[in-house]
Amino acid sequence: MAITLKTQVMLVDDHAMLRHGMAMLINSEPDMEVMAEAEDGGEAMAVLESDHHPDIVLVDLSLKTLSGLELIKSIHMLIPALPVLVVSMHDETVYAERALRSGARGYVMKQEPSVVLITAIREVLRGNYYLSASMQHKLMHRFVTGDSDSELLINSLTPSEFEVLHLIGSGHSSRDIANLLNRSIKTIEVHRANIRTKLQLKDGADLIRYATHWITAAH
Repeated sequence: MAITLKTQVMLVDDHAMLRHGMAMLINSEPDMEVMAEAEDGGEAMAVLESDHHPDIVLVDLSLKTLSGLELIKSIHMLIPALPVLVVSMHDETVYAERALRSGARGYVMKQEPSVVLITAIREVLRGNYYLSASMQHKLMHRFVTGDSDSELLINSLTPSEFEVLHLIGSGHSSRDIANLLNRSIKTIEVHRANIRTKLQLKDGADLIRYATHWITAAH
């Protein structure tokens, strides 16, 4: 009797309990199994640089060292054909497009029902993209109407700068952001300065107004 090989899934999330829950869900599928887990970007890349590659990688955006967006870019550079699906608490309307630009094939928010995650995995494995219906509509509308100058400027931000902009718009101080991202305050201040330069903003107050308006508009 022929042996049917199961789809090999890798999980990258810094919360062990969430990884365990996703692993149980995936392993309950007859044709899927979790072959590796990692809690940060360094661990993930070590697995991917070995001889045993997964068929798909599920990545959270908030990791202890390398940001999820940076990790997606690194994975895409190392193994361009390896599909990556983002599974995150971060708002899809803010992060999905950026994740796709970094090389991801889909985006699922963690509060979605488990059936959505399995559906997304299967869709991405078929070579398609997966986004919620509302996000698909948003991107189609943007495609039809064209990018604004503001959106083009935002696309010039690095993944780390983009993450900092999002947290500024959510009302966090530099100290808050440093703690959330496990970075030094000096690093966050450098990111803030770079963001102001790239977005052509004159000072910190202007940056906060811009970030807050951007977060509101994204919703």
